[in-house]
Amino acid sequence: MPDPIDELRDLAAAAHPAPAAMAAYLDKVRERASTVTDGDVEALREDGLTEDEIFEQTVAVALGEGLRRLDRARAVIE
Repeated sequence: MPDPIDELRDLAAAAHPAPAAMAAYLDKVRERASTVTDGDVEALREDGLTEDEIFEQTVAVALGEGLRRLDRARAVIE
């Protein structure tokens, strides 16, 4: 049975590169996700990004950041 964490890592690694227009938004998702607002998403839509693009990049970045934090926590514990 495959390791679920490894499967998540593979999914995060397989994400398409984010459009440059999403850089500031994705930094916000990484660093302070609780402050993301509907206005942030609407601004991306106004820049021509689709709901699917925004969702996929948001999930990929959040997943990647969650795994990074998991790895750091494990390193501290071990």
